[in-house]
Amino acid sequence: MNRTDQPATAAPLLTTPWGDLGLTRFPENPRDQLRAWDAADTYLLRHLADAGTDLTGDVTVVGDRWGTLAAALSGVPGCTPTLISDSYLGQQATYANLTRNERTGARLLTTQDAPPARIDVLLVRVPKSLALLEDQLHRLRPAVHENTVVVGTGMVKEIHTSTLNLFERIIGPTRTSLAEKKARLIFSGTSPTTASDPAHASASAPASNPWPYTYRLPSDIGPLSGRPVVNHAGVFCAEHLDIGTRFLLQHLPRGTDARTIVDLGCGNGVVGTSAALAHPDADVLFTDESHQAVASARATYEENVGDRPGKAEFRVADGLADTPPGSVDLVLNNPPFHSHQATTDATAHRMFSQARAALRPGGELWVVGNRHLGYHVKLRRLFGNSQLVASNAKFVILKAVKREPRGGRA
Repeated sequence: MNRTDQPATAAPLLTTPWGDLGLTRFPENPRDQLRAWDAADTYLLRHLADAGTDLTGDVTVVGDRWGTLAAALSGVPGCTPTLISDSYLGQQATYANLTRNERTGARLLTTQDAPPARIDVLLVRVPKSLALLEDQLHRLRPAVHENTVVVGTGMVKEIHTSTLNLFERIIGPTRTSLAEKKARLIFSGTSPTTASDPAHASASAPASNPWPYTYRLPSDIGPLSGRPVVNHAGVFCAEHLDIGTRFLLQHLPRGTDARTIVDLGCGNGVVGTSAALAHPDADVLFTDESHQAVASARATYEENVGDRPGKAEFRVADGLADTPPGSVDLVLNNPPFHSHQATTDATAHRMFSQARAALRPGGELWVVGNRHLGYHVKLRRLFGNSQLVASNAKFVILKAVKREPRGGRA
C-alpha cells in the first residue's frame, strides 16, 4: 500500500537545473527541520547538467533517500529513471514527491528486485552501510558496459577510502571530485581493456558477492542459542549479534499467553524467531521499513523454525501504521536512533506510538535501549507506565502495558 495520502503542507522548495521542486520526507512532519535533500544531491544534479550528461538512455539511481533525484531527473526531457531503494519510507516519499511535482515516468524497484539488464548512466547515493554499497555494486555490475557513466555522490563524512576501494574493485578505475559544501562526487568506469578483452576481464573480475552472510549465534541467548542467522547486506550488525539485541534475547518473556506477537523493526529477525520458538501457538509479525531486513528475517525464520501451529508474516511497512488497532498482544522492539547520518529519537517515538495503538488493553511493549536515551520517560507519557525488566551498565529493558480504556477511550 502506498501511504501517500498525508496532509498537504507547503513543501520546502529546491531549485534544480530542471525546475523548482517541492520536496518532503515521509512521513511528513511540519515540525521536522530535516530537509528531503542535501548538498550531495544538489552537487550531483548540477554536475549532470553542467557536463551535459545524456540522460535519455537507461538511467539507474541507487539509494535516492527521499525522492529528490527521482523528481529532478523525471523532469529531464526523455529521461525515465529506474530507482532502486532499500527503504519503504524513502519509496513512499518518492511517490509523494513525484505526485506533488507532477513528474511521471520513474520506475521504482527494491533492493530485492531483479536489477536492470542494461545501465547507460548509474547514479549512486552512497549509503551509510558499506555492505549495502558492496552488494548493490555487485548486483548492478553485469548491467554496466564500457560506455556507462558511473557517478556516486555523498557527504564528505560518508565517503572513505574503503568506499572508493569498492568502486575501484567492482566497477573500475575511480577518482573523486573536489569537495563542495562538504559534499563530494565519485567517478568510476569500466576500462576499455576490461570490457573488450574477455580473458583480461576474467582475470580482473571482482570477487563474488559475499551477501547474504550467515553466522551462528552464541550459546546463552535462549531458544535461538547456537542457531544460524541470515543477514542480507545493510542490516544492522549483519556480521555479528549486537550487544543490545543479545541482552534482549536473554530476557525475552516466555510462557505468556500472547497469541499475536510483533517483532517491530525486525532487522534480521532473531528476536521474532526466538519469540516464535518460545510461543509455538502464537502468530508472529516481522515488520521493518527495510526490504533487506525483512528478507533477512524471513530467511532466518525459515532456517530455524519448522512446522508450528502459529503463523508468521513478513511485512515491509511503516512499522505498525497499517495494523488494526487493538489486535496485538506483545510487541518486541529494539528501536534505532539514527536516520541516515542524523541522530534522532523520532523513529523510536513513532514506533512506541504505533505499538500503543496496535496493542489490546493489557498488551505489552518490551523495549531495549541504551540507558542514556531515556525511553522510560517517553513510555510513561504514552502508556502512563514503564517498568524496568532488566539492566546492565549500558542497556535497559523496559516494559509498558496498555491500560484498560477509561470512559470508552483506550
